[in-house]
Amino acid sequence: MAIVVIGGHSRSVGKTSVVAGLISALHEFDWTAVKITQYGHGICSANGAPCDCATADHTWAISEEQDRSGKSDTSRFLLAGAKKALWVRTEQGRLAEAMPALRRKLDPARDVIIESNSVLKFLRPDLYITVLDPSNADFKNSAREFLDRADAVILHVPDEMNDVAWQGISLKPIAHRALFKISPPTYITTEIVDFVRTILNEGLKVQRQKQVQSQKLTNSS
Repeated sequence: MAIVVIGGHSRSVGKTSVVAGLISALHEFDWTAVKITQYGHGICSANGAPCDCATADHTWAISEEQDRSGKSDTSRFLLAGAKKALWVRTEQGRLAEAMPALRRKLDPARDVIIESNSVLKFLRPDLYITVLDPSNADFKNSAREFLDRADAVILHVPDEMNDVAWQGISLKPIAHRALFKISPPTYITTEIVDFVRTILNEGLKVQRQKQVQSQKLTNSS
């Protein structure tokens, strides 16, 4: 099973478009797609609506998408070719409570692609890609925390250098990572697809070699 995580420094930088684009381009993989949303105070994790509840059963929720119209983010994942799409919703900072249930819903035989930064606290993916837009001033703490774990960066190309809106953000942790420049509405390029495919195939090859070695040890014992 391959695990890919797509993160980004803010909302509306194209994370969902990158996930959907990779699912569509890498059709040889058997994808389960997961979107993780963490809500602030006053929003119910059960349905994402305004809520004043404070009961334990509203701290997180997981739903499986059935709609293939492309109207929602998880619906876009199915439309792109994912076999299964899950939406995980939690209160801010309480993703840990939802992780056991999420793991139970993941089929070990299927590849997983997750839209999130914070999930990196609980798993080590085969590939973590972060999406950065210099014209968007917001920079989430979770994106900053895991910036040094990025294997690659998808960077929006600003129209002018003065469009860079970040304040106090150092990109030194990703100075030597693979860099792919994009100009929306194009979020996925041939170079990105080839990079992801190569990394995942190499990882799967190593996994198979370990399985073979483990089986040999079992048979000889």
